[in-house]
Amino acid sequence: MKLSVPGRATGVAALAVAALLTTSAIADAAPTRAAAAPDIPVANVKAHLTQLQSIATANGGNRAHGRAGYKASLDYVKAKLDAAGFTTTIQQFTASGRVGYNLIADWPGGNANQVVMAGSHLDSVSSGAGINDNGSGSAAVLEAALAVSRAQYQPTKHLRFAWWGAEELGLVGSRYYVNNLSATNRAKISGYLNFDMIGSPNPGYFVYDDDPAIEKTFKDFYAGLGVATEIETEGDGRSDHAPFKSAGIPVGGLFTGASNTKSAAQAAKWGGTAGQSFDRCYHSSCDTTANINDTALNRNSDALAYAVWELSE
Repeated sequence: MKLSVPGRATGVAALAVAALLTTSAIADAAPTRAAAAPDIPVANVKAHLTQLQSIATANGGNRAHGRAGYKASLDYVKAKLDAAGFTTTIQQFTASGRVGYNLIADWPGGNANQVVMAGSHLDSVSSGAGINDNGSGSAAVLEAALAVSRAQYQPTKHLRFAWWGAEELGLVGSRYYVNNLSATNRAKISGYLNFDMIGSPNPGYFVYDDDPAIEKTFKDFYAGLGVATEIETEGDGRSDHAPFKSAGIPVGGLFTGASNTKSAAQAAKWGGTAGQSFDRCYHSSCDTTANINDTALNRNSDALAYAVWELSE
């Protein structure tokens, strides 16, 4: 129906009042919520893994601490973050007579007194390219950071992402970072999320049981998918969350298993092969791009983004 000019003016005014009343009612009914976490395209995560594989292949077959492949890996990640608007910092240290590097990336904005961190170790062992251990975590953290940029996400808390060096030598890079934080800056970190081996070829779905709030966030995500999880025990204290936990910082994370054997009950729950390691190529030359389970990588990448969004609101 087409309104006459006077009728149109009256109708517009009435609609405006109705809209204001409706908006007010909605605002009273529910608090404003930040945008939901985006779906992380697994193809993007795998593209980063392909680049890390190419870097290893061009540099003696690995991306280990103190080797050219590690520095090239770091340069690749840094370039992506710089182009996306992050403030990046390279932290240098020495381990086993070789220079190592951490890469820290801060997203502008958010409360600097409440920092949510997500991190992964970027180095491999010297025997292989380290695509599951830990290209998988490194690529997923990178893609989550790039998703923050694409969304121009402006959370309440400050977001920081990190890629650690020399984890395979005993958590050297992450320990160096934590030990060089002042007590004041340690207290500003409200949570650290760790992602180490999240695409194992015969995967399990393990959640760290350190901080209850972080643990619940990951469990809630997986409950929404109808996927059962178990508490992570194989790598407890063996990855980069450990220095943060020792410093009193709340930690959590995800893991898909390493050299431990998948049980029949776990195979019934998650699929895969009972009686076989979660990752038969753990710390071996066969840890290549062929050593990744796409479903696990996809789910864990999405869980990572979900936790970053939920915990930084």
